[in-house]
Amino acid sequence: MRTGKVSRKTKETDILVELNVDGTGNLDIDTGLGFLDHMLTLFGFHGGFDLKIKCRGDLNVDSHHTCEDIGIALGEAFREALGDKNGIERYGFMLLPMDETMARVASDFSGRPYLVYQVEFNRTMLGQMATEDFKEFFRGFVNSSLTTLHIGVLYGENDHHKIEAVFKGFGRALKAACKITSDCLQSTKGVL
Repeated sequence: MRTGKVSRKTKETDILVELNVDGTGNLDIDTGLGFLDHMLTLFGFHGGFDLKIKCRGDLNVDSHHTCEDIGIALGEAFREALGDKNGIERYGFMLLPMDETMARVASDFSGRPYLVYQVEFNRTMLGQMATEDFKEFFRGFVNSSLTTLHIGVLYGENDHHKIEAVFKGFGRALKAACKITSDCLQSTKGVL
């Protein structure tokens, strides 16, 4: 089983992430932010991952540290679970509709962190979460997992639908990228 377990404690957050990449969608998410719980549940379900995330963050300040640090811890868990990445497909992508919205997510477990994030919101908050903090979540994930990730909402009107399509697409793109499809490393360099 490809698993990762990360405990991250700072003066701003206390986080536990447990991940089984080869899971069945068994989820236990409690970040203190209902909207983020909803998005991470969608991510785990559509990725087919077993995922436990527990976070106590400084939500009396705002949602920033919680979102960023969960992204960092989740990225570390993927990095641990995938190990040397031998045999994984490496690339994953999804074009995902959500009612009037279309989101595109493409990932590469390249060993090189890079984020392209093209999502615009009409609102500044969704539930208790600042919409700008979604980018911080993905930036934290990319930097700690050493993944290239391109996210874009091609069109849409409803902000809830936009970010929901992104998280569903994120789960499905990573599911495809993590799939074992060979017995060798998918790199001409010989390292990812």
